[in-house]
Amino acid sequence: MMQQYLELQQTGQFPKLLIDYLAGKPDLNSFYSYYPNLENFRFLIENKEKFGPEKRKLLADALSEQYKGLPDAPDFSVLLDEKTFTVTTGHQLNIFGGPLYIFYKIITTINLARLLKITYPDYHFVPVYWMATEDHDFMEIASVHLFGKTFTWNGDPAGPVGELDPRGLAAIAAQFPEPVGVFERAYAENDTLTGAVRQYMHDFFGKAGLISLDASHPALKSAFLPVIKDELTEVRCADLVQDTSRRLNAMGYDTPVHAREINLFYLAPRLRERIVRSGDEYQILRTGRKFTQEAILKEAEQHPERFSPNVVLRPLYQEYILPNLAYIGGPSEIPYWMQLKSIFDLYQVPFPALIPRNFALYVTAAEERRVKKLDISYSDTFGNKDLLRKKIVERHAGHCLHLEEEKDELKSLFDKVASKAKAVDVTMEAAALAEKTRLLKSFAKLEKRIHKAEERKHGVVLGQLQAVLDSFFPNGVPQERYANFLDFHLTNRHFIPGLFRSFDPLDFRFVILEESELLRE
Repeated sequence: MMQQYLELQQTGQFPKLLIDYLAGKPDLNSFYSYYPNLENFRFLIENKEKFGPEKRKLLADALSEQYKGLPDAPDFSVLLDEKTFTVTTGHQLNIFGGPLYIFYKIITTINLARLLKITYPDYHFVPVYWMATEDHDFMEIASVHLFGKTFTWNGDPAGPVGELDPRGLAAIAAQFPEPVGVFERAYAENDTLTGAVRQYMHDFFGKAGLISLDASHPALKSAFLPVIKDELTEVRCADLVQDTSRRLNAMGYDTPVHAREINLFYLAPRLRERIVRSGDEYQILRTGRKFTQEAILKEAEQHPERFSPNVVLRPLYQEYILPNLAYIGGPSEIPYWMQLKSIFDLYQVPFPALIPRNFALYVTAAEERRVKKLDISYSDTFGNKDLLRKKIVERHAGHCLHLEEEKDELKSLFDKVASKAKAVDVTMEAAALAEKTRLLKSFAKLEKRIHKAEERKHGVVLGQLQAVLDSFFPNGVPQERYANFLDFHLTNRHFIPGLFRSFDPLDFRFVILEESELLRE
């Protein structure tokens, strides 16, 4: 397939820390383990070969329990093999698949597992979707943008989103212009959002080998108990993250994660609240519930599933219970993982390769035609939108719309006037220069009026440009972070297979996906 690409920095959408990490800046070497290339995976495999059989059995048993009842469930016994490793992506649960980039993350992860199998045929590689079932920000997942509309789930926001009853989502599906059977079945046949997401991910990607893991399982939490107890009694992680953040800030990088004294939430039915320590007492915020240190440690021993890692400890928990080699993340995830390397060193847990997911813009056939007719490049659309509009207008105007020459002449004239005025009276120079500034501002306003007048003459072509921008940046948001995959999948059944063919998990460029190219396959 003929593929078009943009360098990530051309899009203006990515943090400097990610750009410099991918460029291999030596100053960042201490914030990760191995640069993500195929050769380095042999070291990552060696580091993870010590992952014990007990943890493998815990993982396989938990997954077998979670997939019970689903047709064509994966053979989890492969995870018992010491030559089996995982590559993982993670994200909070969403409705109707969520924004496009969630599917991009999944497909990048599956493609990486396939590529590693080709490169290291003596080993097995399993793609894993870590379902963030314990997240509790309901408003972040309650809406979906589809068919030119926004649909909002009026569910019950209390507690972890994974526990929510998804059956009310059928009312939203009934408003769609086309049936979405995969989702309708998932929401009708499950009493939790976790179960529904697992089912539809299995329907879409099960045959490609994807495993969806709900890490809230009590047995998996019990394996993490030493860290849970340590976090309750020590303040080591917060200090380590603060130190790393300070170092990165000194190098000019933004750090997205802030560590707390205790990086754990307390879980109960319809409840996920922070644990805070006040003297010798532990409090569960907004509940009035309190523990002594002895009592909370006993609670952790008896009910480890009630302790939920926050963003600082979740990556460590993931690597603690998975034979994992790589984490595939978004543009903010890779930087925050780099803030956490010292925590992995503290607990002597191998740090995975950090791999950005594939980033893409899907261009429909209609938008392809518009871009060609406008004679613009895809990179133009990622730049300053006002400058792009001016460029289009000037191209169609047939005459110059700038007053730069005239402004230069004005500046030269007033410099002469100011010089003469100064010769007569030194105080007159300032008056002449002030008049120059006033007239230059008037010229700038006049220039804008000329442009606006010309824009009105070219309303059709500017309307075509706006249609392109609305498709690429709906509501001013990058398409992959706003649009739902169903908008493209329902009109182009080659969409998901085309993503698999187009995405190279170790090619860190922004992909332009033209519909005409996908349809040729």
